Amino acid sequence: MFQYEHEADYVQDREDLLHVLRMRFGDIAPGIVEKIYEINDLENLERLILVAANAPTLRIFLEELESGNASFKLVGERFNPIDPILEGRTPYGQEK
Repeated sequence: MFQYEHEADYVQDREDLLHVLRMRFGDIAPGIVEKIYEINDLENLERLILVAANAPTLRIFLEELESGNASFKLVGERFNPIDPILEGRTPYGQEK
């Protein structure tokens, strides 16, 4: 694979991740965007896309973002995207 194709994969995964985050949690702080653009590991970016799609709150996503490559499993109620709704919170982690 040519270098530019590899770089295109990074750009696409970063943009996909940001798109999922915006769909789920609204506007994303510039500091979070910068942190995402600092990631240079495709496996980690792909994992974070799954986290963004399944984490019930932005706070949980941010914990995973900070964990770097140390975390690799998405299991349990921590990654139940409808959990906040069941507990009477909005999907953004705020109380109703």
